[in-house]
Amino acid sequence: MCTVVILRRPGHDWPLILGANRDEMMNRPWRAPGRHWPEWPEVVAGLDEQAGGSWMGLNDFGVTAAILNRSGTLGSLAGKRSRGELVLEALDHADAATAATALSQLDPDAYRAFNLIVADNTDAFWLAHRGGAPIKVTAIPEGVSMITEGDLDDLASSRVARYLEQFRAGAPDGLAWDAWAALLADRSTDPARGPFDVMSFARADGFGTVCHSLLALPAPGIDVAPVWRFAAAATAVPPAWENIQTR
Repeated sequence: MCTVVILRRPGHDWPLILGANRDEMMNRPWRAPGRHWPEWPEVVAGLDEQAGGSWMGLNDFGVTAAILNRSGTLGSLAGKRSRGELVLEALDHADAATAATALSQLDPDAYRAFNLIVADNTDAFWLAHRGGAPIKVTAIPEGVSMITEGDLDDLASSRVARYLEQFRAGAPDGLAWDAWAALLADRSTDPARGPFDVMSFARADGFGTVCHSLLALPAPGIDVAPVWRFAAAATAVPPAWENIQTR
């Protein structure tokens, strides 16, 4: 169960901030975000070495995309394409609106159910494939929203129920996003909640939080590079955040 938190604030110098955790089998091989695909030289994204796709990326046009499994659909399935391909498909477009429209027309039967976030510094969309139905596109509102394995801001998710208001209260002022970094890496447990309420975890069966990301897109007309902070998840110490080269 991955997590994406997104802050939209049109008119700000940094109109889009995205925080993300990837949850996966920890022995599944991967590489940190980079330019891993010769056929997509404009894409910076994490590489899933097993299936060849990605869980989150950014292109040189300022479009970002992140994929999440919906409930009960972890892993691959015979006859279905890898959902990691969808991040690369989204990043093959110059703006989020065009990408969302194009991906909404894909054959949903080709993929297991998913949530896909596609955004730029002007627009942001949530694409929901719930299984057996057309892919639905919903514009993400201004402010802070959060998504895991269900719907956007779905309080049926114990993780959303526990953390959404904390992310809203700690929304970054500019790029002062220490509060979000701490929340993404939070491993504190709450006995009153279910096992998936913790933001960052490592289970005995090898499933857990693999990495964290914080991404900021500058406003139109501001000639600075997007900022992407990335960290492999730590089990006992604070994550070691690094800057990903986005230009």
